[in-house]
Amino acid sequence: MSIKLNLINQSDDLNNSSVVIFQKNVATDFDERAVAWRVIRSCGQGDNHPFEFPIEFTVGAADGYGNTTPQMPAQFGQMFSMERTSSGDRLCLNGPSTNPTEVQVLNNLPKGAITANIYKSGRLLATKVAIAPQQKAVFQFKPTIWIGVASQVVEGEIMNAAIMCSVNTELSLLGVSSADIVMTGGGQGSNPRPFQFNLTNIVRA
Repeated sequence: MSIKLNLINQSDDLNNSSVVIFQKNVATDFDERAVAWRVIRSCGQGDNHPFEFPIEFTVGAADGYGNTTPQMPAQFGQMFSMERTSSGDRLCLNGPSTNPTEVQVLNNLPKGAITANIYKSGRLLATKVAIAPQQKAVFQFKPTIWIGVASQVVEGEIMNAAIMCSVNTELSLLGVSSADIVMTGGGQGSNPRPFQFNLTNIVRA
């Protein structure tokens, strides 16, 4: 199941700005940097850009040898573990997580750090690096997306602190089946209006 969204550019922006969309991992106590899940480019004034935001997600991992596992369907309340098997390192479902609102990835290798990844639509959504043996990565997301205008942002890469600070619009998708995201603001001159993003034409699930 996916939420159908449609970005509509009704802004006064003439700089061909990019729009970045991401989620924040709220399972951590500190304000970690997020991954640019989707970057929409060259959406001109009056243009629209339809896309889908899946409810489902997948989990994957990489070991210290540069091997990447296949993506596995995941749900909150599940724990996965990276295991050393006779055929090499594999990611396996390991039963329930210690918190029903989290997805957890345990490094169960005898040695070597791993990276744990969460994906939506095959696109990287969140990542945890340098997970030592017997340590675990923890992921938890609210039913919201963050959206804003950014430059020099690359889809699938961790964003720098400056971009994170500049994106301050959080849109709740709880109970939403489809909606338009209307982008306004921008403009030229010494005092352009700030960009704004608002959900309109909301259809409830």
